[in-house]
Amino acid sequence: MLREIVLDTETTGTDARGGDRLIEIGCVELLNHIQTGKSFHRYVNPQRAVSEGAFAVHGLSDAFLADKPVFAEVVDAFRDFCGDARLVIHNAPFDVGFLNAEFARLGAAAPPAIDLEAVVDTLLMARRKHPGAANNLDALCARYGIDTARRTKHGALLDAQILAEVYVELLGGKQTSLGLAAVEADAAGALALPGSSDPVAIGPRSVRARLTPGERARHEAFLGTLGANAIWREYIGEDGTA
Repeated sequence: MLREIVLDTETTGTDARGGDRLIEIGCVELLNHIQTGKSFHRYVNPQRAVSEGAFAVHGLSDAFLADKPVFAEVVDAFRDFCGDARLVIHNAPFDVGFLNAEFARLGAAAPPAIDLEAVVDTLLMARRKHPGAANNLDALCARYGIDTARRTKHGALLDAQILAEVYVELLGGKQTSLGLAAVEADAAGALALPGSSDPVAIGPRSVRARLTPGERARHEAFLGTLGANAIWREYIGEDGTA
């Protein structure tokens, strides 16, 4: 089962290297591209002033943040929530840059830096799918008909929830309610792979062709328990492959 964490942050400004700090983290959990309802949300005391430009975007004031925990006090809960799940972020270099800067400030207690190459960047996905078009979060919501009326200011958790909806649309549309994200059946009985609108015929032979060597060996062992006349052997070629 594929577990992903859609993540967004708010900050004191735009320059992590110049000393701007993280002030809010919002995450939502996806299983097979479906929101589970589990989330993580923390405000963080940045121990520095919020810039006027950033305040205009998210509305989080110095006074509001003054009694919030510092990053060192929330990092363990954040890492526990994310676990080894894949991160999904819009404009990933920005958020990852701030998170890694916060990690670096922890010194010897810091968790490993986030590898940007392992993160799904929905901005890059959108640029590939809609070249030349506006691909910020608001523009994508308008394109896909996602309601943003509840969003008067940027907020990390709300933006992560909205981004989760956008992400599914970028993959090709809503997945099945049972979480069977591997395939979706079309009216003709063909199947569509996630992220593709093109149905493909899938049967025992083509499924078997996708097996890893270890899975293939276990399948052979199982067939051996069914006897020489097992119907699945009809789908195996003379060379032993599907």
